[in-house]
Amino acid sequence: MAEFNVDPYADLYARRASGMTASEVRALFSVASRPDVVSLAGGMPYVQALPTEHVLEVVESVLVERADVALQYGGGQGSPALRERLAMLMAEEDTSADPEDLVVTTGAQQALDLVGKVLIDPGDVVAVEAPAYVGALSAFSVYEPRFLQVDLDDDGMIVEQLEEALLRGERPKFVYTVPNFHNPAGVTMSRARREQLVALCREARIPIVEDNPYGMLRFDGEPLPTLRSLDRQNVIYLGTVSKVFSPGVRVGWAVAEPGVLQRLVLAKEAADLCGSQFTMLVTERYFGGELWRRNLGALVQTYRSRRDAMLTALEEHFPSDASWTKPSGGFFVWVTLPDYFDTPALLAAAVDRKVAYVPGTGFYPDGRGRQQMRLCFSYPTEERIAEGIRRLGELLADEEELFRSLSGA
Repeated sequence: MAEFNVDPYADLYARRASGMTASEVRALFSVASRPDVVSLAGGMPYVQALPTEHVLEVVESVLVERADVALQYGGGQGSPALRERLAMLMAEEDTSADPEDLVVTTGAQQALDLVGKVLIDPGDVVAVEAPAYVGALSAFSVYEPRFLQVDLDDDGMIVEQLEEALLRGERPKFVYTVPNFHNPAGVTMSRARREQLVALCREARIPIVEDNPYGMLRFDGEPLPTLRSLDRQNVIYLGTVSKVFSPGVRVGWAVAEPGVLQRLVLAKEAADLCGSQFTMLVTERYFGGELWRRNLGALVQTYRSRRDAMLTALEEHFPSDASWTKPSGGFFVWVTLPDYFDTPALLAAAVDRKVAYVPGTGFYPDGRGRQQMRLCFSYPTEERIAEGIRRLGELLADEEELFRSLSGA
């Protein structure tokens, strides 16, 4: 009988393949999709809020009027009409972009991969926030960089730490940041920090990669300028319609100055030749009218209510010596527990109690974060959120009682 657990190609893989490992977030999706489990794990948008009749109307019009284009190959940079629409979306956040400086990608995740492919050589230093978006860590890791971790606080990246690293002789190839409603931390970079980061990187000639998937999902406060609006020359901007329309259409984009953009387009064409003309046309038409604004407003109201439900439940059920962020937009709350908790070790027990979260360790290249967890409020209803937090709170209370009994505290 064949030994199926032995990989006959183990000695043939490229060195970079050794860095390809399943993240804790990806591994949770199969568990979290069970209907009996309250998933506070995967950061899924609430697409059920979309008016299906409107989406159906858009799809039907594309197939009836533009089937010859929708079902055909397209250009590697993406359709000009869609690039104009995406530039329009950026203008909603007071960020100007020339459609000629924009490449359409298969979601923002492909844009991250293209950035890594174009900019990272093995051994290069890449500066990331700590914690950092796990999808970016996965995309960049394939190209074998060394990560320089810069801590976050409630005002976002602590730019002084990056400045100190530069003074020590560190030379990042680029700085990657999610300034708005950070994934996983939920914090937003202050205006002062944005200006400080842009000025520091401009002077040091270090590009900034700004990932902005959640910028239009603001619940509280006034909008802050994107990094791209503060420095067009030195900021590569990544966007996506996954959070404001649909992740299923797989439409993201990158905006960069001509030299970088040309290389991103070449890398895109080498990867998949071109994106889906069909989903590009659907996306272009969806954002062509005014109904998307109403849909987005309804989504923001839904997410705000769910954020509030999670914060209220955390106050009621979590340990008094735990702390958590209070996001003003986006999808996520970041929880820090006392040192005697181990969120990776507790996950199986949480799933047994029919609730799922993401342990903090997946968001640090060095495996920190054992006392932290990411909770997502975008997908479950308020009632499910309250129930999931109650179940987690009971688990944490039992774990605390066990710790105190063993330690004699």
